[in-house]
Amino acid sequence: MNTAATDHNPAHDVPDIAPVTLRSRHLLGIDGLDAGEISLILDTAEAMKEIGTRSVKKVPTLRGRTVVNLFFEPSTRTRTSFEIAEKRLSADTLSIATSTSSVTKGETLLDTVRNLEAMAPDMIVMRHASSGAPHLLARMCRSAIVNAGDGMHEHPTQALLDAFTIRERRKHLKGLKVAIVGDLLHSRVLRSNILLLTKMGADVWVCGPPTLVPAEIRRFGVRVTSFVDEAVADADVVMLLRIQLERMEGAYFPSLREYFQVFGMTEARLRLAKPDVMIMHPGPMNRGVEIASEVADGPYSVILDQVANGVAVRMAVLYLLAGGAEHEEAA
Repeated sequence: MNTAATDHNPAHDVPDIAPVTLRSRHLLGIDGLDAGEISLILDTAEAMKEIGTRSVKKVPTLRGRTVVNLFFEPSTRTRTSFEIAEKRLSADTLSIATSTSSVTKGETLLDTVRNLEAMAPDMIVMRHASSGAPHLLARMCRSAIVNAGDGMHEHPTQALLDAFTIRERRKHLKGLKVAIVGDLLHSRVLRSNILLLTKMGADVWVCGPPTLVPAEIRRFGVRVTSFVDEAVADADVVMLLRIQLERMEGAYFPSLREYFQVFGMTEARLRLAKPDVMIMHPGPMNRGVEIASEVADGPYSVILDQVANGVAVRMAVLYLLAGGAEHEEAA
């Protein structure tokens, strides 16, 4: 009797991805990636997304690897997305919330990570309120570090999943007008998206109250306006950013109600954009502040697509970084 067919397990089918890796064994930001590496991650994510359509949503790619999720800030989408991505790649995972860790007893970040490293994890996925915290760990640790958001600096996997979602619909990024509207001053998502989209040839417009526009943002190659109608006009993509009240000290605008009247994305404003415009938001949304409910839930919204695509993109990042670690060890 031929047992080959009966023993077949679809969970063992790894996507047909060329054995190419990233230059660095860490993902600290979009700033450290070139256009070719960005394309590699997005192409790999396409293959990874197919795993989520199977009856058995798991492959043995990272079997035997340990990934620690270390989140010093609250997170729902990012943390859950990484956890699902790790499980689908068969990694052993451990998630630590600092509210239940020794950080509450005064332990420093570096001591926390050194203690974790003593347990020999292969990767550490970290979110931290201080800009540059993942870069510090990358210099001090043997584990591969993945930046899941650091202060007001970068959020690379969010920008990658945003680009993946746009490319999925538009097939390319080059030449698209992308309008980013909201709290530009405090947003790490903004910085990562600007770096990625400009590297890939998109025409990026940013818009917000003058008090929430970083002073030197033009040097990143974007067009700046405080008139939302100008930003949205003929846009292929409109991305709304959350008003981050928790990072604000003082009054940056008169009231949330007035902000919505001047900058909020309504159906009327949306008519200025391309007929097939894509509406995006990294979440969490403040309905009636950045975006009207009828827009958030409307036919042009791809906000839930962004959430779904986050798993595939983070699977791609983990897969490629694991290959990069193997390449370094071989060298």
